[in-house]
Amino acid sequence: MPDSLKRAVTTPLLFFFILGDVLGAGVYVLVGSVARESGGAVWLPLLTALVLATLTAGSYAELATKYPRAGGSAHYVTTAFGPAAGSFVGFCMLAAGIVSVGALARAFAGDYLQALITVPTLMVVVVFLALLAALNIRGIKESLGANVVATLIEVGGLLLIIGLGAWVMLRGDADLDRLTQVGTAEHGAIGAVLAGSVLAFYSFVGFETSVNLAEEVKDPRRSYPTALFGALLTAGVVYVLIGVVASACVPTDQLAQSSGPLLEVVRAAGGIPDWLFSVIALVAVANGALLTGIMSSRLAYGMANDGLLPPVLGRVLASRRTPWVAILATSAVSLLLALTGEVDSLAATLVLLLLFVFASVNAAVLVLRRDNGEPDHFRIPTIFPCLGLASCLFLFTRIDGEVWLRGLVLVAFGAVLALVNAIRARRNGVIEADRNEHGAATTTEDSPAEDQQHR
Repeated sequence: MPDSLKRAVTTPLLFFFILGDVLGAGVYVLVGSVARESGGAVWLPLLTALVLATLTAGSYAELATKYPRAGGSAHYVTTAFGPAAGSFVGFCMLAAGIVSVGALARAFAGDYLQALITVPTLMVVVVFLALLAALNIRGIKESLGANVVATLIEVGGLLLIIGLGAWVMLRGDADLDRLTQVGTAEHGAIGAVLAGSVLAFYSFVGFETSVNLAEEVKDPRRSYPTALFGALLTAGVVYVLIGVVASACVPTDQLAQSSGPLLEVVRAAGGIPDWLFSVIALVAVANGALLTGIMSSRLAYGMANDGLLPPVLGRVLASRRTPWVAILATSAVSLLLALTGEVDSLAATLVLLLLFVFASVNAAVLVLRRDNGEPDHFRIPTIFPCLGLASCLFLFTRIDGEVWLRGLVLVAFGAVLALVNAIRARRNGVIEADRNEHGAATTTEDSPAEDQQHR
């Protein structure tokens, strides 16, 4: 097909895509927030969040190999429950991605950059998003090539933190007792772990974006399970180690109050200039925005092809075979959000939106078991999507009321879109039925005349 996407993504590229998206900007800022919610044992909520994320990742691995096409979550839920449900889930996923890119653009223009150079926020945000859109339009292979370099820098920065933390421990300046301190003034031990796990869960999201590259993966059946679980395991090990060294090296109160918690570890160790880690953090933010921008544009493209969004979003640039209209549209909305909101307000609703998506995907994998899909696709044991669905429903109960108020505004837009698409699908079904009935009647009425002509 002339408008199909180019299959250029190998298993290593997919692995680095997922790893780079998971090891994004979140870990550079959320460790302090987790410490504020859970106490000194930061590693425990991170480990809990890894387990919860892996449950839902199993459902994505099965569906991505069973239906290897762009559209991801929206396509799966549409196949399982119809266009209204698929439209709602697709909108939640798309909204989360666009909001995330806006938040990361705003974060890129924030303290890390200002520590290096003073530039107006407006200018930084506009140039930043324009460059990301240009790279995205140029091609998926070029974008993922840049991601490999950025991911190596991100991982290198996190390994640097782990190494510096280990050095602080070896020289006797760390407090290992903090690693077993669970609970805060607001939360008991169990409540503290759960509250911290909600925040830590955000650090692991990103794996779900990779399914939107399904049409561009050379061999999704083999690549996805290997890349997905390998990247999550790698990220989980890194996160737990980060939680250990950050908690041991920095007093919990100091860690909780810092907007750059990993920079506190650098300062505790000494010998590394602050500007070096600021550069690494900026690379992490930029890479997260690039990968989320790729996801958002491919999701919009896939939803357009499924008839859930205007068809113009399904246009592909002939020379580069990339969804250029979807890229420009999603980038424009991210720009608007970045210029009108703060990082905290933009990021607060992401977990809520994604929980709607994850719950629907876990339910879809169970419903679609009756459909064969692609032959020899990956199949996750039934217990995992069941547990994944239960974990999403449980995490809903841990979301703050203020986040619900903000999130429900976006959810309402998604519900309206779902209703419109449901009405349109029903109307199209009625028209098609009328056409079929009229066509059958015409054929029946014309038969005698045709018989007379033949005589």
